[in-house]
Amino acid sequence: MVVIESPGGDAAGARHATAEFLATHCPWADLDAVVLVVSELVTNAIRHTGGWWRLCVRAVQGRLVVEIADASPCPPVPRAPDLTGAGGLGWHMVERLATCLEIDRGPQGKTVRATWLRPAVPVPALPAGV
Repeated sequence: MVVIESPGGDAAGARHATAEFLATHCPWADLDAVVLVVSELVTNAIRHTGGWWRLCVRAVQGRLVVEIADASPCPPVPRAPDLTGAGGLGWHMVERLATCLEIDRGPQGKTVRATWLRPAVPVPALPAGV
């Protein structure tokens, strides 16, 4: 499991730790997609919540789970993408890259959870006539 927390953590450290975790525990996962989601979630927590945040990456029963908890009760809000460089692309990418995306809100803030499922192992076909 990877756990990185503010104030000592940053997006670069989160990306690096996540990549190392995937290499060891989830080599089946799309490294680029997962690292991009981690980067977006951590950056959003830093930029938009202005307070405490914690990233947790873990493998559980054939799933890869990335959670970021922060002190803001406000869920992420998709914005219209601005192709001139003003942003609005990140949350849309997160929604498309994760298999499942959930937001749990509580009295202390929220947790954004992105999940990927391990691909099923194909069953070899039986030879003809067997």
